[in-house]
Amino acid sequence: MKKNLFVVALMAGALLLSGCASKKELQNCQTENAQLTSDYNTAKTTIAANNERIKSLEEQLAAAKSHADALQSSLDKSLSNAGSSNVNIEKLVDQINESNQYIRHLVEVKSKSDSLNLVLTNNLTRSLSKDEMKEVNVQVLKGVVYISLADNMLFKTASYEVNDRAKETLSKIAKIINDYKDYEVLVEGNTDNVPVNSDAPSMKNIRNNWDLSALRASSVVQYLQNNFGVDPKRMTAGGRGEYNPLVSNDTEIGKQRNRRTQIIITPKLDQFMDLIDKAPEEK
Repeated sequence: MKKNLFVVALMAGALLLSGCASKKELQNCQTENAQLTSDYNTAKTTIAANNERIKSLEEQLAAAKSHADALQSSLDKSLSNAGSSNVNIEKLVDQINESNQYIRHLVEVKSKSDSLNLVLTNNLTRSLSKDEMKEVNVQVLKGVVYISLADNMLFKTASYEVNDRAKETLSKIAKIINDYKDYEVLVEGNTDNVPVNSDAPSMKNIRNNWDLSALRASSVVQYLQNNFGVDPKRMTAGGRGEYNPLVSNDTEIGKQRNRRTQIIITPKLDQFMDLIDKAPEEK
């Protein structure tokens, strides 16, 4: 009997001990579960916060990428426009350089022409005497040499025939013309507005001042050719009558100034145009 009670007591103790152990484990489990739950919630909160942060960073990255793409597009466009502008600018610069080069060429041609005209004029004026200079006017106008001679030193009274007095002066002019073979010569007759006296023997068959001015120019051309060997191919005779006056014909002095013959010496037009049209050499 005692033995049976002992066994029962042991079993009861074992059960009691077993119950106590289960309760402690339960408490431990509950404590651990509470900690895990807390950790989970914390982690969940952290993850949520991180997700929000990541989302914010992704949005910022997307905005930055969009801005970068816009900048790149703008840069590409700018570079494209700049390239086009550079091409246009280069073309413009080339055109300006060509234009400047051509202008320099024209200036050189003009300077050469002006220099030759100056030498020609100086040579002629130095060869003329003081008395001749009173009746001969030499000047350069617009790149052309004008030699103006009074009619009373060239022609006989009321005539288109060259007088003996003009021989010395015309010989000096002829020498200059022969020395400058690249020049052409236009001899131009001019009169005052007084009608021609057709009754005078020397004016027979002369209808008006047109005829008189043309015949006087022709007489000078032939005189230069026949007496001084000036090439007739280089010369042209023309008359302008009374229609190219220097001054008014209202006075005798004015009429005297208008009665003149001009010997116009100019570079040959075709050679001068060749100089102008010639492409400047690259420098």
